[in-house]
Order: sequence, then structure tokens, then C-alpha cells
Amino acid sequence: MSTTFPRLLLDHAEKRPHAAALREKEYGIWQTTTWAVLLQRVRFLAAGLSAAGLKRGQHVVVIGDNRPRLSASMIAAQVLGAIPVPLYQDAVSAEFVFPINNAEVSFAIAEDQEQVDKLIELRPECPQLARIWYDNPRGLRNYSEPGLASLDSLMEQGADLDKKHPARFSGWVSIVKPSDVAAMFFTSGTTGHPKGVVHTHFTLIDRALAGAAFDKLTSDEEVLAYLPPAWIGQNIFSYAQWLACGYVVNCPESAETVSIDLKEIGPTYYFAPPRVFEGMFTSVMIRMEDAGAIKRWLFKRFMDVARRVGPARMDRKPLGFSDRLSYALGNVLIYGPLRNTLGMSRVRVAYTAGEAIGPDLFVFYRAIGINLKQLYGSTETAVFVCLQPDNEAKSDTVGVPIHGVELRVLDSGEILVRSPGLLKGYYKNPEATAEVLTADGWYRTGDAGFLDAGGHLKIIDRAKDVGRLSGGANDGAMFAPKYVENKLKFFPFIKEAVAFGDKKEKVCAFINIDFAAVGNWAERRNLPYAGYTDLAAKPEVLELVRECVEKVNADLAQDERLAGSQISRFLVLHKELDADDGELTRTRKVRRGAIADKYGVLVNALYAGRSSQYIETQVMFEDGRVGLVSAELRIVDAKGFTPVRSAA
Repeated sequence: MSTTFPRLLLDHAEKRPHAAALREKEYGIWQTTTWAVLLQRVRFLAAGLSAAGLKRGQHVVVIGDNRPRLSASMIAAQVLGAIPVPLYQDAVSAEFVFPINNAEVSFAIAEDQEQVDKLIELRPECPQLARIWYDNPRGLRNYSEPGLASLDSLMEQGADLDKKHPARFSGWVSIVKPSDVAAMFFTSGTTGHPKGVVHTHFTLIDRALAGAAFDKLTSDEEVLAYLPPAWIGQNIFSYAQWLACGYVVNCPESAETVSIDLKEIGPTYYFAPPRVFEGMFTSVMIRMEDAGAIKRWLFKRFMDVARRVGPARMDRKPLGFSDRLSYALGNVLIYGPLRNTLGMSRVRVAYTAGEAIGPDLFVFYRAIGINLKQLYGSTETAVFVCLQPDNEAKSDTVGVPIHGVELRVLDSGEILVRSPGLLKGYYKNPEATAEVLTADGWYRTGDAGFLDAGGHLKIIDRAKDVGRLSGGANDGAMFAPKYVENKLKFFPFIKEAVAFGDKKEKVCAFINIDFAAVGNWAERRNLPYAGYTDLAAKPEVLELVRECVEKVNADLAQDERLAGSQISRFLVLHKELDADDGELTRTRKVRRGAIADKYGVLVNALYAGRSSQYIETQVMFEDGRVGLVSAELRIVDAKGFTPVRSAA
């Protein structure tokens, strides 16, 4: 489709000016922005930005949560042929320095005082950052920083200019071409500096429309935009597909009100990484453990029915009369109220991506009548590569290639993708671009996997992370760390895991407990604790985790290829892995190399056969203070299982 984001906005405003485009919850009340009002804001912002000196081809960073005026600012920049660059709002100021300098950014749009303070702090390192505009004025009244102003003042200036030169806006829009750069997204960067992924209007809109056609999305959808706009997954769902389809995007009041807002809005189209679904499931299980005996019995009785009948029902397979009746009764007593509690009573399509989701977790949501599916893609592919059809959702695959996508699996197992949605390149990094884009138009994903007999793609791990054990009984056995880590994280008591084993004789692991789930487990057993570090060191908790690890080992023993990846030893870390401490990316992916370096003494202790190891770690608190956390960590041996050999 030959169009651009500004033209899509004009089209909606012309055809349905009074329809809702965006909603924002402010002071507990939902405020609606229509397409006509949104267009007016974009006109004023574009005129104001032009007067401030923003020119075609320049970059403007946008930092904040999902907010209507930040979305309008992104469209306004695109109207001028400029390039919005969303950055993670929860990042510390030092993480902004590289992208701002790399993209030579002079203009920034920030949500509030918190983001403004970060930008002011880094100005000595980014002297070209001349202008900063903020959306929320709270706390900023007495600031006198040069070049700092409100979006209100920018829009007022733009309104005056737009009245004087009303034809300029349509002229700007007409110049923007589908092949022009529309946005740049910085990868989270598990190693080294992040890379700026350059996308055009065409690549983003083409994939947005392909995904919309696959799931029959319309302008009637309701979406809750609560994930970071800098993550391309959220950006596609709440920006590219929003403008392509014309549905309503709802912006929560804050991170703390998301669960309440979810129930109030009742989205029809929902997207979340597995950790969000895991958190919802954990909260449900905690509440049920605290419920009365009758309610617990009903829940168990009908969840048994749901797990047996629900997935088949969701896949539109025929069911017997008694199964239909049992499920209908369960829907009245358990599943319907549960969907309503989760805020998913109206969900027609729900997707998860970014990491593997546990089979039990996947089955749970589909069993209670939520059409949860998996998708596969990346920042470089504009997200949509593979999607699961409604009646073919499997827990161990990520779907089939959608319209326009070709897949190729190399002998090494690496997956290559050819699609209209591929990145234009990495900004100012031709070497990295040449590494991932072949001369004949294929993108090297870096993921290892294969296509099953039904044409569904199955991902094993990152190709570069798949290694081999060396020495010992499992010499030469395949080691897929992410696969092992995801199996561990399928348990509600385990929040994060890091597995080691490449070029070593056995597999060992670091584990983070889920503080809420394990805390509730401990309280029900009258087990006192004084914070995360204390709880993580309890012998009872170590035994709980050991049971989880050994269940994973028993499961791995069933797979002849990965039986050697069973975990021999593990420890529970004394602190939660944190992006602020450089241990996770902003999308919560493990920085395995950085963790191995930072906790080298613990890795050595695991492989040296020690029973415990003292560790002292520097951490950054939420208020910016730096402190130390120390503990004597006990190292636990886990039982392994004899691999199940396939028949000759």
C-alpha cells in the first residue's frame, strides 16, 4: 500500500472525524481524543517544530509512557520528514547518551519532569541537544533551563503559524514518500552499544497491514498501550497498526493502574510479553491459595475440565455433549469471572512474543477461553514474520509465515527471513548491516530453529548461544541456554535464570526467585523473612527451587538432543537481576556475558565444587543511590536423569 503515516491520519480525520482515536486516563477519568482533534494537534505541533528549526531528515527523540500528545508529536515530526526516535522511559540518563549523539539529536520531547531531569543531566555530554519540550508541566514551573519549554507553548506558537499559512501542512504531507525513513528504534543491545534500526513508512505500514489482515482487525478494536513505546512490539500495536486500522488506543494513567484500566477498557486486541502473562497467572494462583476450601475445590475441578476441553474448543474441534455441558457450567462459575478479573472478557486476539511462553501457561489462557497466540519477529523485521492461525496455536511453535514472508533454514539451523518489512539498515553502521542483510535480500535473524511438518516455525535458541559441552560424560552434547532458562521460568516461583555450560563439562545456573510468589508460599508456611536476600537464602526456598530444577532435568532427559543440558548445580542469587545494574536489557533479556563477568566468582564456585560462596555486589536503588548487597550463597546439587534413547 503506497501511503505514509501522515496520510493515514488525514484519511481517518476526513472519513470519521468524530470517532475516538485515543483515550488517556487522567485523574481517574478517561479523556477522549477524536481523529479531528488529533489532526489539529498534529498540524499545530508540526508548524511549531518547523518554526523551531526541525528539518527533513533530522532526528527527534521522544521519551515517556504512551501519551496522546507524544503520539501526536511523532506524527508531527513525520509530517516534516523528520524521524522520531523513541527511547526507553525507564532508562537512566547515561543510556540516552549514545543514541542521542549517534543520531545527532538536537530536539527532544519528554513526558514529564523525570525525563526532563535526565535530559538536562546529560547535556554536558550532548551539547547539541538544544531544545526540550515537555508534555506534563507538573514540577517544572520554576525551571529556567535554556531551550526548555512546554508542548502547550509549542502548540500555541504552531496554531498561530498554521492560521497564517494553512496550506503549508498539506504541502509537507505531500512531500513525504513511503520510501522515506519513518522511525528509528535502538535495539536493547545485549552486547556493546545499541544499534539504530532504520525503518521506512512502507516497511512499518506493510507489516502492520499484513498482521491486521491475518487477524481480521478493524477500526472497532480497543487496545491498551502500557508497554514502552520504544519497544517496537508496542510501537507496532499502538502506532503503526493503530494508524493503519484506525482503532482506539487507550493510555493508562500509570504503571500502577494498568490492571484496573485493563478491566475498565476491556481490550479486544491485546499484546504482552510472557512475563506479563506469568505475572497475571501468579496473582491468580496466589489468590486461589488464599481462597476458601469450597472455592478452591471448584477452581480445581473446573480447571481440570478446562485443560482437557478448552484448547480443543478454542481450536474449533468437535466436543461431546457432556464436555460441552461441563465447560459451559465452568464458564459461568469460573472461566467467565476469571476472564473478567484479568480484564480479558472481550479479548478476541491476544499475542505474546519476545521470549518462549511455558506450555502450561499457554494452555491455561487458552483453556479459560482467551485466544492467546504466539508471534515471531524482531525490531529488524518490523515484528510480523510468523503468526499463529486461530485454530492452530501450539505452545512449542511461533506460527506460520504470513503474507509476503519467505523463510530459509540454513544447515547450521539459523533462520533467514525475506520480507517487505525488513530494516533499511543500521544507522551509521554499514558493517553491522552487511552482517545481517545478504546481497539477495535475506535477513540473518541469528535465531536457530526449524519448520515442523505443518509448516510452523519452532525456535530453539539464539544461534550464537547454542554451544557444546566439553569433557565429562556429556562431551559434545548440545547446550541451548535460552531453552533451558525458559523451561526454568515456566515455574511461577522462578522469575529469571541464567544457564552456563558452553565448553564446560556440565551445566550450572543462576536463579532469581519470584519474590511475590515465593513470598506468598513462605507466608502460608509461617516462614518469616526480611526482604528478598533473606528469603532467597532460606533452606526451604532452596529446596523448593531444587524441586523445580529437577523437574526441568526430568523433562530435558526426554529429549535426546538436549539431555546433556540437565542442570548439575545451581544457586539462588542474592539480588534480582536488574536493567539498571546492567544485567538485563530494557526488554528484560539477559545480558549473559555481562552477568558471567560480573559474577565470575560465583561461576567459578559452581564449577569448582564449592558448597557456598560469599559475594558482595554494588546495586543502584530506584532513587539513584548506590549501595552494596552481600550474602553467603549456598550452592545446591541437582539430581540428573538418564536420557531416554530413541529406538534404533
